[in-house]
Amino acid sequence: MSVRTTEEAEPGAEDGRAGAAARKREQHGWYFYDFACSVYSTSVLTVFLGPYLTAVAKAAADSEGYVHPLGIPVRAGSYFAYTVSVSVIVAVLIMPLVGAVADRTGRKKPLLAVTAYTGAAATAGMFFLDGDHYLLGGLLLVVANAALAVSMVLYNAFLPQISTPDERDTVSSRGWAFGYTSGALVLLLNLVLYQGHDSFGLSEGEAVRICLASAGLWWGAFALIPLRRLRDRAVVREPGAGPAVSGWRQLVATLKDMRRYPLTLSFLLAYLIYNDGVQTVISQASVYGSEELELEQSTLIVAVLLVQVLAVVGALGMGRLARVYGAKRTILGSLAAWGLTLAAGYFLPARTPVWFFALAAMIGLVLGGSQALSRSLFSHLVPAGKEAEYFSAYEMSDRGLSWVGPLVFGLTYQVTGSYRDAIISLVFFFALGFVLLARVPVRRAVRAAGNPVPERI
Repeated sequence: MSVRTTEEAEPGAEDGRAGAAARKREQHGWYFYDFACSVYSTSVLTVFLGPYLTAVAKAAADSEGYVHPLGIPVRAGSYFAYTVSVSVIVAVLIMPLVGAVADRTGRKKPLLAVTAYTGAAATAGMFFLDGDHYLLGGLLLVVANAALAVSMVLYNAFLPQISTPDERDTVSSRGWAFGYTSGALVLLLNLVLYQGHDSFGLSEGEAVRICLASAGLWWGAFALIPLRRLRDRAVVREPGAGPAVSGWRQLVATLKDMRRYPLTLSFLLAYLIYNDGVQTVISQASVYGSEELELEQSTLIVAVLLVQVLAVVGALGMGRLARVYGAKRTILGSLAAWGLTLAAGYFLPARTPVWFFALAAMIGLVLGGSQALSRSLFSHLVPAGKEAEYFSAYEMSDRGLSWVGPLVFGLTYQVTGSYRDAIISLVFFFALGFVLLARVPVRRAVRAAGNPVPERI
């Protein structure tokens, strides 16, 4: 049960300069979705919403420190983490269904519009999150986070359609670079407002609410560019192809189909493991900085900003390296760099911001490139006509299954009482991911998926 686009597998099939110009126009529009939505991940999820929603929940807590969403007793300090987990579960349920509908109808762009503006509206609505309205905050977080995850499935699924095999590493890297650029820019503006809220005549809470809402407005405004420039491809339904089914049934069907491409599955397994390490470092680095290294909140925020800026350099630089050495070798090099970075982090002295900034710089340089090249390499391993379905599995690996790393981090701390031991335990994920990726014969995997093999991969 599958569909194929009416165009050739390679987007460069159009003849002449007009076809190449049209492809470039789509690519330029595609970059701007990362530019639009990355501010949510940076300003909202990473910096402002966690502490603010926790404070709102504590304001609503009973004398024992509990809130009671749907009658369930929850510690106010855990409310944000649990809400993020609920948003992941909602996204996992929806992603396969949306991916199937997108592939079977060819209408990725309308679905991207719906998910993008649902997420942007929910984020902008965070302006009204004040007092003890923790339920409103939880609902908006679930909607925004799930909408972002689903929209990224559709966004990523455009990559094989708007770039030739030899362009893909560069296009994917530029998309990530655009995202990190906007994340750094908006975070810088937010920090100016937040740090100087008194001079603007605002309370601290009002400044945070404006920062949250501005991310939604930014997301919605710049999403107009990809929605104007990207175009849907018509599909030809093969005999036996039926309508989309429920999310879980579609996920099972997609995974069964992926068994026909064991090398694609091998890459996805390697990615799942090393990306779990990446996501854990992103989420736990601030805890390590504050609890183990005893750094101020302002230092941690500046470190996040530094990561955003250098991730642009890293994404573009590793994209250039991939053109020379191939995406697989470049990713393997980045995984080795991740391991060395964590090893260096283990030895950082406490209360020394300059060394933490050096660690943030190392993370930034490998972060964007490893993510961008993983996406472009996977795009070569996806059978034509199944981009959204397969990228829903990829996005679930990226967002829905990255829980083992935090568990290992937490258990290591619980057993040893040391965040240094916890941070060094994450080297395992990069080492194992390196070994598994090194064993994937990517050229054979591309051919097995029915796709043209680029000169460098």
